[in-house]
Amino acid sequence: MNKKYVIVVIAAVLAMIGWQIYNKGFFSTKQPARHVSLPIAVDVVPVRKAMIRDVGNFTGTLLPDSKFIVAPKIAGKLKKVLIDIGDEVKRGQLIAVLDGDEFVQQVDQARAELDVARANVEENRSVLNLARREFERAKALREKKIVSESELDAAEAQYKASIAKQKVAGAQVAQKEAELKTAQVRLNYTRIRASWENGSEFRIVGERFVDEGTMLTANAPIATIIDIHSLKAVIHVIERDYPQMKTGHTARITTDAYPDKTFTGTIARIAPILEEATRQARVEFAIPNPMKLLKPGMFVRVEIEFARHDNATVVPLNVLTRHNGQRGIFLADKETMMVRLIPVTVGIISGEMAEIVDPPLSGMVVSVGQHLLEDGSAITLSTAEEDALPPEGSPGNESKKGNQP
Repeated sequence: MNKKYVIVVIAAVLAMIGWQIYNKGFFSTKQPARHVSLPIAVDVVPVRKAMIRDVGNFTGTLLPDSKFIVAPKIAGKLKKVLIDIGDEVKRGQLIAVLDGDEFVQQVDQARAELDVARANVEENRSVLNLARREFERAKALREKKIVSESELDAAEAQYKASIAKQKVAGAQVAQKEAELKTAQVRLNYTRIRASWENGSEFRIVGERFVDEGTMLTANAPIATIIDIHSLKAVIHVIERDYPQMKTGHTARITTDAYPDKTFTGTIARIAPILEEATRQARVEFAIPNPMKLLKPGMFVRVEIEFARHDNATVVPLNVLTRHNGQRGIFLADKETMMVRLIPVTVGIISGEMAEIVDPPLSGMVVSVGQHLLEDGSAITLSTAEEDALPPEGSPGNESKKGNQP
């Protein structure tokens, strides 16, 4: 009985499954063939000729072309400060004076000691002349056998001793003259001047650190002197942009202080190394500043045009696809309503646009749906053909590189 019951249940289940398949039309002759390929709906855009630029955008800081700190060479009390922030100073101009009473006294003392040394020279000169005459007289008398040999030797020794004393006195004069010059130099150090070798005749006081009455040590800073007739903009570039930096390239400089003005800079120096910590290299631009509008410390934006192609073949960046590791595009044939996969060489990538360097290209390219396509796929247009490229020279045709956020 159990076996018959199992057989009846199985038969009932199979009958139910068969009835459901029949109801769904699984064996209907009206079902389409499995392997028929339907056209894929896509959007297309035209290939255009337009100007495209390879532009690098960076941010940096302005620095003075020259900057140095004025400081005393000796310690002393600051008696006068003759300059202040923003003052224009001339090469060699006196800017501060230290209390020099002590150094005046040292000069007077050195001068007095020099006078004593010179007086000693005169005294020794007289003694020397007398010793020389005595020696010559002794020699003459010795020839006549009037004086003894020992008397001649004594006169000669006295003469030689006088010569030696005269040399010592002369050396002392030279020593005192040197001491006087040293004292005069130290006295001159109390008058602090702004001096430089090269560049313009006039510069500007950038900072002032002390006031009158301050006790200064040697080399304590008093003020900074800067040259802003020309400035330098400093930027830092990453490895990708470093090979494109060439000395002499011009750049467009802008700053928030003068939003309506544009300044021109030229690459003056390129660091030969990239800093290990940041993987960036320092690049300096020389910027003429005849009107002194730009100031050190300003934040600047630097735009460098690396390349410009005026009649380039350009397509939207999103039409590019990659097959087998190579970039390509799908070129649409409106007559056959099929696509061809064309491998391409890409040039400048500028914003949302890309330059096609090779092969020569024209017609319509697929911009939406290319991820579903293969070479030779059938297509249907889902929208009207649109002019997707901006007009020539528009901001959309400029590349955006650099360290700008």
